[in-house]
Amino acid sequence: MSTKETAGYENPDLLWTREDLQARLNDPSLRIIDVRPGERFAMGHIPGARHFDIYALNCDDTDDAPLLSFTRMWAFLLARRGVAFDDTIVFCGEITGMTAARGLWFLEYLGHKDVHVLDGGYSGWEAAGLSVTREATVPTASVFKYQMDRGRLATHHDVRAGINALDCVILDTRGKLEWTGEDRRAAKGGTVPGSVHLEWVNHLRPDGTMKPGNELRTLFAENGISADKEIIALCQTGYRSAHAYLAMRLLDYPRVRNYLGSWNEWGNRDEMPIEVPKG
Repeated sequence: MSTKETAGYENPDLLWTREDLQARLNDPSLRIIDVRPGERFAMGHIPGARHFDIYALNCDDTDDAPLLSFTRMWAFLLARRGVAFDDTIVFCGEITGMTAARGLWFLEYLGHKDVHVLDGGYSGWEAAGLSVTREATVPTASVFKYQMDRGRLATHHDVRAGINALDCVILDTRGKLEWTGEDRRAAKGGTVPGSVHLEWVNHLRPDGTMKPGNELRTLFAENGISADKEIIALCQTGYRSAHAYLAMRLLDYPRVRNYLGSWNEWGNRDEMPIEVPKG
């Protein structure tokens, strides 16, 4: 695993190493949120971790009313797990995966300033022989107050405005067959007109940890994704695109948004323009 001295990130504290987490395990303000399925959590987890399987907590309509309702629901569910706005929050997946990245993105959207992802996830922690447990306690509910940072989230209005904007890149992080429309997961197949395709798995090493900064910079540059532009990332439901958000936040890209509704919204709305790439 890369240390913070060798990873080459501009914002390295977003990604915690096993050593970072181990040093803070006894911190009373630490909240480890394990986002794996409940069965995996029950088979073993990091001591003190709280389970919150956030996968499939989606919002397929990014107009104001449903978006605000979804945001309040997220904050309520965090509070039910004893997570408060002032806590240090670390998301743990099986690897440095899209669900943990989605958790970090959403907390930053809620205005949180002390949120992280465990690099390598539970698999890396367990493989290193570090302490695990099957014990869990029922947390005391808290209150999660928040202040939305709308600059971190894109709606369908933002995506439409970005299609012809010279300083905006729309990044499609889905698989290639989804991008070309051959694997159709909505009423319409294809992609947003003019979008760049770069599948999210390219951010990862074979062991499930994040690639170092120099490799990510080269990867993005080769695909025309640069820090001087606004980047709006999308996938099917906003998880894989959240992984791209994490990768670019590590590099300190200043204007990165995750399209929460993603193709589940765009591909199911009749009025949205569609492009079907060839090959």
